[in-house]
Amino acid sequence: MVKGIEGLDTFSIVCYTVAFGVILIAALLLLILGLEILDSPLVVIVSTIIPLSLSLGLVSQFLPDYSALYLVFTLIGFTAVVLTRFFIPGKIAVIVLAVIHGIAGLTIFLLPIVLTLQDKTPTGFLLVSLGGALIGVGGLLLAFLKTGKPILPRETILRVLPGLLLLMTLSFVAGFAFL
Repeated sequence: MVKGIEGLDTFSIVCYTVAFGVILIAALLLLILGLEILDSPLVVIVSTIIPLSLSLGLVSQFLPDYSALYLVFTLIGFTAVVLTRFFIPGKIAVIVLAVIHGIAGLTIFLLPIVLTLQDKTPTGFLLVSLGGALIGVGGLLLAFLKTGKPILPRETILRVLPGLLLLMTLSFVAGFAFL
């Protein structure tokens, strides 16, 4: 039996599976193709799947009354990211990406905190928030790098990123294991 999914609805399982599947594929592509793959415009589109799917899984599991509404947000958000990347590049694409990633990221970060404070989840579930914070830091480092105004030198960001992604994944896995 898989730990943490007993009694979980199919939709939440699918959302989590998609999120972790994309993380796995992204990690494999980074290993095979190197960090240069981060310069591809498709990376932004594929990386959008991770927070949208993970946050949708959290909402569907813990706030089922809002699942349909949040699903509509994720579908519209993902479509908006794709369309702006190909047809409306520039500031609008950056704003759309920031809003979509921001809402999904805050959901991943804040929902486990709120649930834990309400005693609806064990304290260890806060590790999901830590994972959300780590992926957010990685995303911000890459976003500022792409804008030409990096917070840290490119070499430092690329050297730190794999470890950050590993810690993020471990935090997510450990956090969900407490359920």
